[in-house]
Amino acid sequence: MIEIQNRGDCSGCAACAAACPRQAIEMNADQEGFLYPVINSAKCIDCGICDNMCQAENAIHRKREPQAYACWNKDEAVRMCSSSGGVFYLLAEFVIAHGGVVFGAAFDDDLMVRHVAVDSMDQVYRLQGSKYVQSVIGRAYTEAKKILDEGRYVLFTGTPCQIDGLLHYLCRDYELLYTQDIICHGVPSPKVWKRYLNYQEQQYKRPLVREPLPSFRRKEEGWKRFSISLSFDKDIEYRKYHKEDWYMQAFLNNLSLRPSCYECHSKTKIRNSDITLADFWGIEYMLPEMFDNKGTSLVFTNSEKGKHLFELLKSRIHWREVDFEEAVSHNTSAFQSVARPKKRETFYDRLGTMPFDRLVKRGILPPIYKRVYWKMHHMAGLILRKGKMIRS
Repeated sequence: MIEIQNRGDCSGCAACAAACPRQAIEMNADQEGFLYPVINSAKCIDCGICDNMCQAENAIHRKREPQAYACWNKDEAVRMCSSSGGVFYLLAEFVIAHGGVVFGAAFDDDLMVRHVAVDSMDQVYRLQGSKYVQSVIGRAYTEAKKILDEGRYVLFTGTPCQIDGLLHYLCRDYELLYTQDIICHGVPSPKVWKRYLNYQEQQYKRPLVREPLPSFRRKEEGWKRFSISLSFDKDIEYRKYHKEDWYMQAFLNNLSLRPSCYECHSKTKIRNSDITLADFWGIEYMLPEMFDNKGTSLVFTNSEKGKHLFELLKSRIHWREVDFEEAVSHNTSAFQSVARPKKRETFYDRLGTMPFDRLVKRGILPPIYKRVYWKMHHMAGLILRKGKMIRS
């Protein structure tokens, strides 16, 4: 029977829940909004299968010789709709063209993020773009296994821990399975995302709408100066440069991440996925000719299967092979966990007790800067009120 002694050990991959033969495990949210396995002792037969699924206890170690590439999709429209270079779209297109199914993170009707399956290209847009929220796996592993057992292709995409979770659950290799992970900074709580959405609705005094979908990586002002956007009723859009948005600041300053992200078991140079996709930060130093500020993908081909698939797609990609070690030196999130902020627990303890912007400011600004900030904020309020009085 699986027991979580240290929450930092559990990535929430949900392999244990998917594998339980008695469906005795549910993934329930804790006070921070992250999902953890909870066992129904009345159903549990103590078979030990869930223990074998746990990544913390049973890490997968594969011998790999990854190759690294700088890439972007030759189709400019696809590239601009993607977080980086638009390579995922080609992977999905290959699998769907061969009668397969693609699994990935998508927004649901409530603008929360969960793993879904798509089998047509007109639905692939739902899986494109970064989503800086931990997705709910749900039944994605069991659905993927069913499709593979039917003899159909599957492309399963996700964070490294989600790919490891799938591989633990499947327990064997499938010839028609392609796995693609990302270089992951860490995953924020769905509860934080929900609080942020509520905060924005309060600011705009109108409800958010699902279409156009939220975007964390709008690139109109450039790939490195990406912005977050939300759509409200009456065709009103919120869009801000990522350094000016409070949700992104909480994410990039590591305040909102899952405990396991500070000691990640899946961050390693040698990946268990077939292909890894990421933003190629540092490309302007390594290959200036591959940097045009529209988005360049860093691609690792980790397995022979991944290398073969990449070869099939090369004609539709502008690519250059690069030195693997030099590439990861500019992208340390590939193998290095982020630092745990001292104010992380305070951030979660106060979540929902104060306006979202103020909560994040308290967590990321040093004391001296906070004093200056709030003094300026107070003075601006006085000036604004005085101006209203004069106009009246």
